[in-house]
Amino acid sequence: MLPSFDQVIDRRGTHSLKWTRYGNDILPLWVADMDFPAPEPVRQVLRAAIDHGIFGYELPSLKLAQTVASRMERLYGWNVAPDMVIATPGIVAGFKAAARAVCQPGEGVLIQPPVYHPFLEVPEHTGTVGQLAPLRQVNERHTVRYEIDWAAFEAGFNSNGARTAMFLLCHPHNPTGQIYSRTELERMAQICLRHGVVICSDEIHSELLLGGARHLPLAAIDPEISRRTITLVSPSKTFNQVGLFCGFAIIPDPDLRSRYKRVIQHLALYVNSLGLMAADVALSGVCDPWLDALRQHLTANRDCVVDFVSRELQGVRATVPDATYLAWLDFGHLVRAGRIAPGPHQFLLTKAKVGLNPGAEFGPGGEPFARLNFGCPRSTLTEALRRIARALAT
Repeated sequence: MLPSFDQVIDRRGTHSLKWTRYGNDILPLWVADMDFPAPEPVRQVLRAAIDHGIFGYELPSLKLAQTVASRMERLYGWNVAPDMVIATPGIVAGFKAAARAVCQPGEGVLIQPPVYHPFLEVPEHTGTVGQLAPLRQVNERHTVRYEIDWAAFEAGFNSNGARTAMFLLCHPHNPTGQIYSRTELERMAQICLRHGVVICSDEIHSELLLGGARHLPLAAIDPEISRRTITLVSPSKTFNQVGLFCGFAIIPDPDLRSRYKRVIQHLALYVNSLGLMAADVALSGVCDPWLDALRQHLTANRDCVVDFVSRELQGVRATVPDATYLAWLDFGHLVRAGRIAPGPHQFLLTKAKVGLNPGAEFGPGGEPFARLNFGCPRSTLTEALRRIARALAT
């Protein structure tokens, strides 16, 4: 029996980062952490492990690698051998390890802001140089979308006085929720190949598909692209087990894979045993009926956000994401008109008592935005939207 995603579960009084960051009067819809229990098969295997009572060392098994490889074949027709799969303690650790494996100190990492804020930390944490290829914002009446600015993309390579060694791609994109088309992926990849650049593709949200959208892994397009790509996947967002910190790097090229493994071993980036167990069950297929129901709920929540913004939040625009449970809200008109000060995040926190992610965290262009997590019961989402509407009306 599938759970009701509209059941409100009290997370206050737990150690939840999402629910303890702000005061009890704040409704938190910020960090990418859904307010739903993980699928029952995942909880069953974790209960059994806890009841056994011994928590010894465990390494990723061949069976787990086969589970990941089989899922890639089943979902995308992508032929991945189990030895191409490397476990990592999450995707952030995965792409920072990629930068260390691919780049020499002083070489460049290219990113496309506004983008998931840990991308922006990579240069400082790995001794590399940040290089930007900003996405182009396209405003419509009540919605906002983004396009690849191909001139900016080309200009980003070898900028800031550094040779570009890695392109860090977010696909599906966070915070915009955009899924890139095959044509766009091929064009980005071919430019990278021409420059001799390795691509690290963060595809953590690839199964959180909304409204019938489909995802294509970049590396599944072409063997030549595959050889120059590190693909990062994880069950953590899809099956709401983010605190178990388990992800996977899929690296077809043996030399690149060997370099990556050395970094993982050097930094001792091991995954805890409960994370490995949960990942194996989540990706096996037994949780897919739960995922199908979740997608329907998230699609309806997305539509609720877009409809509410268009009807009730005059001067605000929202993205219409293809994937993720994240809405990117543009308050730029209200900021410029002086109706919101000092910025959307602080205004909403103090006036609406709603906690969202500040847009400035996502890099240049994000300043007048806020990111809203709609991975929650409908009643929670509706209450947050109503609070925002009341704050803007006063």
